Amino acid sequence: MTRRQTSHGPRHTSGPDIVEPAPPLSPREIFKRFWPHARPYRWFIWLTLPFIVLAPAIDTARIWLFKVLVDEVLVPREFGPFWWIALSYVGLTLLAAALVVGDSYLAKWVGGKFVLSLRTLLFRHLQGLSLDFFERRPLGDMISRLTSDVAAIESFVLSGVGNTLAYVLRIVYFAGALFYIQWVLALMSLIVAPLFWFVPRHFARVIRHASREKRRRSGSISSVAEESFSNAQVVQAYNRQDAEIDRFERENLGNFEAHMMSARAKALSAPLVSLFGVTCGLMVIGIGIWMLSEGRLTLGELLVFLSFLGSLYSPIRGLGQLGTSIYAASAAAERIAEFLDEQPSVLDRPTSRSLKLVRGLIEFENVCFRYPRVPQNALTDVTFRVEPGETLALVGPSGAGKSTIAKLLSRFYDPTGGAIRLDSHDLRDLRLHALREHIAVLLQEALVFDATVRENIAYGRPNATDEEIVRAAKAADAHEFIAALPNGYETVVGQKGRRLSGGQRQRIAIARAMIRDAPILILDEPTSDLDPESGHRILEPLRRLMSGRTTIIISHNLITVREATTILVLKEGRVIEQGTHVDLVTRDGTYAALYRLCQDHDAATTISWSALGPRRQVAP
Repeated sequence: MTRRQTSHGPRHTSGPDIVEPAPPLSPREIFKRFWPHARPYRWFIWLTLPFIVLAPAIDTARIWLFKVLVDEVLVPREFGPFWWIALSYVGLTLLAAALVVGDSYLAKWVGGKFVLSLRTLLFRHLQGLSLDFFERRPLGDMISRLTSDVAAIESFVLSGVGNTLAYVLRIVYFAGALFYIQWVLALMSLIVAPLFWFVPRHFARVIRHASREKRRRSGSISSVAEESFSNAQVVQAYNRQDAEIDRFERENLGNFEAHMMSARAKALSAPLVSLFGVTCGLMVIGIGIWMLSEGRLTLGELLVFLSFLGSLYSPIRGLGQLGTSIYAASAAAERIAEFLDEQPSVLDRPTSRSLKLVRGLIEFENVCFRYPRVPQNALTDVTFRVEPGETLALVGPSGAGKSTIAKLLSRFYDPTGGAIRLDSHDLRDLRLHALREHIAVLLQEALVFDATVRENIAYGRPNATDEEIVRAAKAADAHEFIAALPNGYETVVGQKGRRLSGGQRQRIAIARAMIRDAPILILDEPTSDLDPESGHRILEPLRRLMSGRTTIIISHNLITVREATTILVLKEGRVIEQGTHVDLVTRDGTYAALYRLCQDHDAATTISWSALGPRRQVAP
């Protein structure tokens, strides 16, 4: 991914951006974008409407009781009305507490369901994207967006709407009470009210800017941590712990400075708002005392007026702070919207079809391919044909295009030129899901999940029976060591199978490919990560796996591919030689020279694929 210097990050800590900022969106655009996702939960707003209406009404009544207490009990020194006032206050307080409990629980339940729904929607969307998206995006940042960023959107869409209604109704109730008590004094009190709104908005731009940087840095922190921990063995082997700590600290420092930028803005706005409130309060108290002396207000009315005024300023401040919170949440929404706007680069055509029965005839005709955002071709005019049941070996140096051919065959990418056909059908005319159902892949790194052995094997075919799983394990020469595990097939293998040896993981991967029973098999250096003994042990299971299947072997080692039906020698994305091992050695070209070099260096230790099939005479 292209990395650039951020224009707004801390200069001395920024360095190359691990995570690029998301495209900015206005709050209106964000609300319009995510409000439809709240459709199943909009009933929540109507259901909580009674809570929103009753809660400020009860608070208004409780404050009014204070006026009654002063004017009818304290001033005339009459104890009689105290009992009904006290009982009324207790009853209103209990009712208010019940409303708070119900509203809080309902809000948390609906908010949690909304986050669950949106998070699942985003995860489903990401699962449908093409491989190029995952190859250019940091994994840690993706996880950060799936977790904290999605949760922040709820406060924008649902909680924000509910809080806005609650604040508005409280303002209406308390302002109405103020005007009922003394309308002239109420008008004077409300002169300062707009300042509670405009002051936070003045700082909103800085806060939103800081929130974007905080979100971006959070994704960078997750990416650095995930990458460092995933490569802990390399980090420790090369004594690069301090360098990783510096990387992690640099991203955290950027996050800290963004937090401080936001904190400074909030710290400056809060005293200004408080100053306006105190000034207005003192002014009201002074005028109220004058009205009290003139007999235009009772003591109870003045005291309750001040109580209502204090209660009124709270929701006005809340509305201003809510705007700030929305700006902060919008930074998370922008990052989610950026991912939701991503579209797969490989799509099914409207006329795509499925193949129920696949023979395994593979044809590449003048195939050219260039990776996105890369100037040069990865493949140029590649042509070959593999008959059903045959084995094609792809050899050549790193970067020659071997793995690219496998990716194109699995349709992780579409060719930029030429055609790839399966059983004479262009791959672009076949449904992606149906195509991949007919392909099994065995990679250099045996990828297993943090699940049981049974679940890892059944990953190749989820509806497989226990008998089929055991049969596949036996065919992969894995049943014996699985049975010796603490819980047999129910043993959890750990993250990336770390509780198993490399050979054991590879045999589980073979069993997974076995149970898939696909007519096409792709082997990408399946023995290169294994020691000679482990490598020899999986040869027989591989032979059984390859039997009767169209197989493509990717290998750097020429000794391991001698028994392939056809060998393709690739260099810089082009086929420079093609033929059987005997033909290529006889021609005495590039393959022959590389093969002799390979013999000189690796003859004593290399595992030969000749054990995978009937032996044939080969050139020395």
